Amino acid sequence: MTAVDAAVGTAPALADRILGGWLGRIAGNMLGKPVEQGDVWTRDRIDRYLRAADALPLTDYLPEPAGDDGPPLRPEWRSCVRGRIHGSCRDDDVDYAILGLDLLETHGFDFTTEQVGELWLRRLPYLQTFTAERVAYRNLANGLKPPLTATYDNPYQEWIGALIRADIHGWTSPGDPNRAASLARRDAVLSHTGNGVYGAMWAAALIAAAFTAPTVRAAVDAALTVIPAGSRLARTVRRALALHEAGLPWEDALDTLAEETAGLGWIHTVPNAAVITAGLLYGGGDFTRTIALTVRAGLDTDSNGATAGSVAGVMTGAAAVPAQWKDPLEDTVRSAVFGFDGVHVSELAERTLRLALLDA
Repeated sequence: MTAVDAAVGTAPALADRILGGWLGRIAGNMLGKPVEQGDVWTRDRIDRYLRAADALPLTDYLPEPAGDDGPPLRPEWRSCVRGRIHGSCRDDDVDYAILGLDLLETHGFDFTTEQVGELWLRRLPYLQTFTAERVAYRNLANGLKPPLTATYDNPYQEWIGALIRADIHGWTSPGDPNRAASLARRDAVLSHTGNGVYGAMWAAALIAAAFTAPTVRAAVDAALTVIPAGSRLARTVRRALALHEAGLPWEDALDTLAEETAGLGWIHTVPNAAVITAGLLYGGGDFTRTIALTVRAGLDTDSNGATAGSVAGVMTGAAAVPAQWKDPLEDTVRSAVFGFDGVHVSELAERTLRLALLDA
């Protein structure tokens, strides 16, 4: 029996979990994309939108607008709402998972931070990068090396960008949160510092733990062990755990977390990790409820939906992801990563499985 068999089950079971992670990331991203602007699309506004469309409880992709009231949706909304989806639309939350797969296939698990940067310059269009990643990309093009790529002229060092790049390191380290966190850190320091790096380590560990953890709470607890206990990220995640343990309703827990992270901004790692943690805990292992609650919470909705969906998809497996989430994707991904546009989700999952089995 291999190490993967002992920790996760058979290779087919692992394959189903990995495919579930990919489907969850893409579906969660698509769910949140139309309302991705946290300073405009607040939790209250999102729920008002859903009530107007008679879409609460939320059990499917967002409905089309019921009228002209409220702020506009993201320009891509027409390819991301129920009834209009034919394959995933392009988004950086999925591009970075694909780029991470290419990184591991090209350089293996001993990749360097410098090789991450080289791959960005070869595979990723500059205008499809944002915040810290765009700054790091520009610094790379100007000849700077890590860690200066993360620190020079970069006000976004603790924003969510590195966290959204972490999934591949969790998917390829099933049941091994420490290894996943180590890989994610090596990737993250190209563009982030502090809680920005810790967020990537935490997310990778959370996804790796989801393969073997008996409960969502156990996965969250395992992920906390890989980041400094005194960091603001760790303290905020522990606070979310305590509020859930105390029996506070989801809305009240989010109100408390929002008050305690006020001033950090809607793209900062810490408040978004709070939203992801709350979505996972109050979702209780149910795929639909998890991504719905996570997106309804606001902030960086598509990124948070993607990460929560990845964790939930790993825990349930692809076969248990409800059809309304996976069927409209038509097993097809649009991507800005050179050489990957139109790739099948199933192919991405198969290639990820091969990497996960390398050290089994």
